Formats: sequence, structure tokens, C-alpha cells
Amino acid sequence: MKMFKRIGFMMALALVLAVSVGCAKKQPGTVGEGYGEGDGLTPEMRQAYSVIQDQKIYFDFDRFDIRSEYQNVLREKADVLKRYPQINVLIEGHCDERGTEEYNMALGERRARAAYEYLLKLGVSPNQLQMISYGKDRPAVAGNDEAAWAQNRRDEFKVIR
Repeated sequence: MKMFKRIGFMMALALVLAVSVGCAKKQPGTVGEGYGEGDGLTPEMRQAYSVIQDQKIYFDFDRFDIRSEYQNVLREKADVLKRYPQINVLIEGHCDERGTEEYNMALGERRARAAYEYLLKLGVSPNQLQMISYGKDRPAVAGNDEAAWAQNRRDEFKVIR
């Protein structure tokens, strides 16, 4: 009888663990790249979404400082966000494949935070911004050479609901 209770307990525990592992943390819903005709957005809002989402910023190897050529990109995004306070943005920090998972998650966080802090300095409300690091988990391009790595060291900006 005790053996059946143990087996039952172990099966229940395994079920709880399986369910909890299978339930990933829900990410904010992005408006996505699929905005266009029939999405209910005005042309002005479509243009605002385009400014936010279409331009990425890139980083040098093992760096998280905002390069001068991307300061205007962030200024343009800040202008849109100040004009449309209802727009919220998820800043995604990414890395190339080199380095450990832990190191790249931390570096991706520093890259996202650098853009976040820069946008705050430009007057964007912190309530409009969220950050996440994907480390090396979501490469923009495949490859293990400098050309591929350079495209994967980036921040992306997604309009979220």
C-alpha cells in the first residue's frame, strides 16, 4: 500500500513539474512586423511604428556603448515616442555566438539598457519602455564570421501592447 502511495505521489510530482516547465513566461505581445492595410492603424501610426521597429542599432565586439552613428536613430525613435505616449516599446538586446550563454545574456542586457538610458535622457517616459536580453539565442543571420557576428550584435525595438 505504501508503495502505491509513493508511486502516486511521484507521478503527481512529475506532472506538476512537467506542467510548470512547459509554461514559459509570457512575453509582451508585439504588434509585429505585419502591420499594414486592414490593421486599424492610421497612416500616421503606421509610420510611427515603422520608425520604432525598422531601424536597429549595432554594437562593436564586446561593447555596449551607443555608437555615434546610431544616436540619430535613437533621437528619431525618441521624437516618435514623445509624440505618441501610447506607444510602448520592448528593447531587445542581442549578441553574436561567441562567449558563454551567461556572459551573452548579461551583455545583451547591458546593450538594451544602454538604449533604454539613452532614450530616457532624450525625454522618453520610462513607462513606455521595457527591456529584454536574448543573448545569442536569436541571431539575425547565420554564420560564424565577422560579417554575421556584426549583424547579430544589435538592439531591436518592438512596439508592444
